[in-house]
Amino acid sequence: MPSSAEFAETIKSGELIESPREMTPEYLKELKHTLIVSGDTELISAPAYYLAAKRAPSINAFMTGIAIIQDELAHAHIAYHILEELGEDQEKLIFSRDPKSFRYPYAFDVPLDSWTELVVANGFYDQAGFCLLGDIHDKCSYGPWKRGLNKVMLEENFHLRNGRTWMKRISAAGGAAKDELQRAVDWMFPLSVEWFGLPDDKKMHSTQLEYRLKGLTNDQLRQWWLSTVVPYCEQIGVAVPAHKATRDGNDVWELDYPFPCEFDAEAKRWDFKQPITWDDVLARWRARGPRNAEMVAMFQEEFHNFRNTHRKES
Repeated sequence: MPSSAEFAETIKSGELIESPREMTPEYLKELKHTLIVSGDTELISAPAYYLAAKRAPSINAFMTGIAIIQDELAHAHIAYHILEELGEDQEKLIFSRDPKSFRYPYAFDVPLDSWTELVVANGFYDQAGFCLLGDIHDKCSYGPWKRGLNKVMLEENFHLRNGRTWMKRISAAGGAAKDELQRAVDWMFPLSVEWFGLPDDKKMHSTQLEYRLKGLTNDQLRQWWLSTVVPYCEQIGVAVPAHKATRDGNDVWELDYPFPCEFDAEAKRWDFKQPITWDDVLARWRARGPRNAEMVAMFQEEFHNFRNTHRKES
């Protein structure tokens, strides 16, 4: 095991870490935390997307939805497999944890109740994932994960294109279809903005940046997401509460509502006239949302039912 000074020099030099023998306990802890968030996010997207994919308008659309779900499960496996190599029990991580202990964006706790909401999730949530994982893929100091993300990035791009293609098609249809799309965007856009976590001025210290487990801050990632999503929505005629402005000679994307503000998860409605504190947001995140227990149960219960049946037969 290297000393803290030796390890800091390795990180500074840009070299990749290839095994637990080459890392400090502090780095290992932060790496595991980052991988758990990534694995949990990919895993929970599968039941979230499946419940909406069943409402696909055609068999071809349904099969595309299923292909995306298979990709997400494979992405989760990459993260959990690396965690197992780092000493964690993959089976316990997935099938034995309390639902509220899973670490993924709050957005997936709010049900996707239609095909339209699913494709907006592909357009917004998968864009958020593309930004987060793209940054990690570019900057990550841990070699096995950096290489594992080669596959993930290609497939996330496919998910994103599917969402954008369908959003454009639905918007062009006009009428009730476009109204449904706008309603989905109205509640899913602010949830996606939250995806990147606390603002930089509220986040006291980031060891992820120090250890090169990511390269961009939360606000920089949020700006990246806004710079791709807002222009596209404007292009296809969908309204979003954000605009481009100039600050200190640089283009920035600004929100047209208080950040953060009150969200009614059951009604899928934001109250832009009701600003709240980040402590309130953190409390909502920790409490999880309407679908947390149900979605985790979808894979945990099947696993335990299968195991119990197998034991009886043997």
